[in-house]
Formats: sequence, structure tokens, C-alpha cells
Amino acid sequence: MHVFITGGTGTIGTAVVAELVSAGHTVSALARSDRSAATLTAAGATPVAGALADLDVLRAGARAAEGVVSLAFSNDYGSPESLAAGMAEESAAMAALGEELVGSDRPFVVVSGTPWAPGRPSTESDPLPLEGPVADRARSVIAALDLAERGVRGSAIRLPRTVHADGTGGFAGLLTEAARRSGVAGYPGDGEQRWPAVHARDAAVLFRIALERAPAGTAWHAVADEGDRVRDLIEVIGRRLGLPVERVADETFGPFGPIFAMDQPASSAHTREALGWEPTHESLLEDLEHVEP
Repeated sequence: MHVFITGGTGTIGTAVVAELVSAGHTVSALARSDRSAATLTAAGATPVAGALADLDVLRAGARAAEGVVSLAFSNDYGSPESLAAGMAEESAAMAALGEELVGSDRPFVVVSGTPWAPGRPSTESDPLPLEGPVADRARSVIAALDLAERGVRGSAIRLPRTVHADGTGGFAGLLTEAARRSGVAGYPGDGEQRWPAVHARDAAVLFRIALERAPAGTAWHAVADEGDRVRDLIEVIGRRLGLPVERVADETFGPFGPIFAMDQPASSAHTREALGWEPTHESLLEDLEHVEP
């Protein structure tokens, strides 16, 4: 299968490109810089020059492909306004890609976060939140899955709060970055809240499976660790960096503060049973031992 990917050089995208190429698929991927293009070429993919806002480039990439994976998202999380702008850009890109696939029965794999369920791990049948800071992303994903009624084999991979590799990535990576800046390994809330996690290479396998055989209109959980206690994560980070571990104000983490303070475990039991997906790489707590002092 020839697959067109956006976001192919991020933590997740790098792993997805490698997984697809190793499985015998051909890959073309959006590249917004010469550096990204060189990285993709070295990984065995064909770079397609353009940015996520270049909708005509996206349409052409989808038109030429047998399957599409939408991963790109702005890295600017500094304010609620920048987060909203990133979601709006992602929404327009997903809509352009999806429209190009209408009537073709080709696969279209999109991404969201795992939802929150009060008092228990969320499951694949739980709806995405339509209120809060990431509600617009949920609407975009729902719209992509609704394309099943128009001949698109769309599926959604719900990623946990931390997708990690080599000691970096996701919410845990943001905790590490904040600790380096402030000199304190700080945690939001009471530290008892749980965050799910998955290694990027395990998540990549699920993206490939979804491309190859996930039914239209379905959602899947790429969750390996159902819920690590945030206090346990930050204690590893503090030890690796040689910094004191302290509770800090939720506002320390900007627009993510309210999300960081939530207890939000997630299950992947249905995904494992239905698709035969089984994580094999190290856990987040093990991976954080790779954080550079």
C-alpha cells in the first residue's frame, strides 16, 4: 500500500514511517523543511514539500495514495489561543484529506487522545469530550469517522497522554522540560492522578494494523500502561535530573494545567482482543530512566 502521512517526523510519526516501511508499504510524507525532508528520505519515505496549511498539497498527496494517516499538529501549546489555532489548522487539514478520499473505500487513520471516564479507565466505547480545551479536536475526529457513510474507511487511534521513546515525549516529556526550566521537578494536582502511556513503536504497530484492516468508523486505544501515578513519574524525573520533587500550581503548565491534574487512566482491552495488538516495548517508568541528567 502507498501511504501518505502528515506529521511523519515527530515522535509518533517517525515510528509510524519506520513501521510501514519495514512492513513493505511505501510512504510519502509531508515535509515543511529541508531538514524534515532529509529525515524522511533517510527513513525510506518520499518527502512532499509543504506545510499543514497547504491544503492543495494535502489533497494531492491523498489523491495519489492508497491510504492516509493524519498525525501533524502544531507544537505551540503556550496559550489557549495557540492551542485553539493548532486545532483549527488540524481540522481544516483533516477535512481536506477526508474529502479527497470520499467514495474510494481507502483507509484514513486519524488521531485523538483517550477520553476521560469518571472513576474508571476509559474504554474504546466512551465518547470523546465535546467540552473543554480539546473539544475541537474531538469534533474533527468525529467528522472523519462519519465519512464512513461516504465511502471512506476511516478509523481513529486514541493515544494516551504520553507517547514516549528514549525518555522523551508526551505529557511526561513536558514535565521533564518544565523541570529543566524551573529547577524543580514539579507535579500538578495531588500527584495521585494516573496517566496512561504507550511506547511510540508499539503505537506505530497499531497505526499499521488500522490502515490494513480496521473497519470503517471505529476507534481504538493505543494504551500499554493503563495508568501511571504522576507522583511516580515525577520522582523518576527528579532523580534523573538531580532536582527536588515538589507539588506546583496547576497554572505552571499553562493551558494543559486542568488536564494535567485529572485522573485519566485508559484501557485497551477491546483493541487487543479485536485487532490482536500487543505492546512489547518498555513501559514509561522504565523509559524515563533514559532521561539525560
